[in-house]
Amino acid sequence: MSNTIQAKEINGIKIDPLIFTFKFSCQCNGECCYYGVYVDSKEHQDILNIKDKIIPIMDDSQITDIDKWFEAPVEDKDFASGIAVGTELHNNKCVFLDKAGLCTLQKLALNEHEHKWKYKPLYCMLFPLTIFEGSLTIDDGHIDRLKVCNKNPVQAISIYEACQEELLQLFGPDGFAELEEYRKQYLNNENSREVA
Repeated sequence: MSNTIQAKEINGIKIDPLIFTFKFSCQCNGECCYYGVYVDSKEHQDILNIKDKIIPIMDDSQITDIDKWFEAPVEDKDFASGIAVGTELHNNKCVFLDKAGLCTLQKLALNEHEHKWKYKPLYCMLFPLTIFEGSLTIDDGHIDRLKVCNKNPVQAISIYEACQEELLQLFGPDGFAELEEYRKQYLNNENSREVA
């Protein structure tokens, strides 16, 4: 009898089972936003389309010149359009991060009584998870350069447990239920292997 479990794909995204066991905690103040983020070209355009709502709620640590908000586009197959656009840095942080460590895009949504992630790019919303080469996995490269976030992870909490709201947003209720079932199968299989 084999103790292996089949690889899983949900909504076209492969699942790295490491998300079920990697320990994580976050006590930062927007630290993950210091380096900027890559956004899909559609998200880039969506943000530019609401610039007149974004600019008035930016603080004096942010730049309101929209020509300085984004880097040049690059090809990237992990983005829906195949094109990624990086946010620029200003004052050693993402242009959309205010001096209180809050995302201006998320503040705008909350000010409008909308879902907090209405305007937030997917990869911002997902962190500390990422989609890399078609797989949902841990953004360990980014985590490793953070000074506070995850330096003393809570041993009882996995990234999966810490990010259930984000995973539900990504996959929807049916996809999340499928992911939860895969998690149970994977952990049962791992526990069986440890006992054997």
